[in-house]
Amino acid sequence: MTKLFNHHFSIRVANKEDLNILLEFEQGVIAAERPFDNTLLPDPITYYDIASLIESSKSEVIVAVFNQEIIGSAYIKIEVAKPYEKHTHYGYLGFMYVKSDYRGSGINQKIIDFLIHWAQQKNLTELRLDVYHNNTPALKAYGKAGFEKHMICMRLGI
Repeated sequence: MTKLFNHHFSIRVANKEDLNILLEFEQGVIAAERPFDNTLLPDPITYYDIASLIESSKSEVIVAVFNQEIIGSAYIKIEVAKPYEKHTHYGYLGFMYVKSDYRGSGINQKIIDFLIHWAQQKNLTELRLDVYHNNTPALKAYGKAGFEKHMICMRLGI
């Protein structure tokens, strides 16, 4: 594991030139989540339309960079809240990924901080994300960042 002393990495907005590495990261997210979800189709699958997320004014894709290498990613997307909720919109976070050599270096928290700032600039008052109930490392990381469990999605295969 590479530790980033003094956090000499940066967070920036992704662009179309980053697309190839972001597509690789997407496959990393899928590989990490596959053990938690037996409903996923066999590879190859994709989760996101990353190019559209980069282009949209309702979302922001960001990357973490260390020594000119992209080492992490995430996106935030403005979603419409339910009509009975206090807020009209919220920020949905996804595509949270940090290369394995850089995990545990505070990158995920810096990514979340960047996304929080973006959401505040858009006058959003709530962030949400989905995480598998048995993905203990992710639950710990998001809890440490201040996220709280909200709803449990239950399913029944028939």
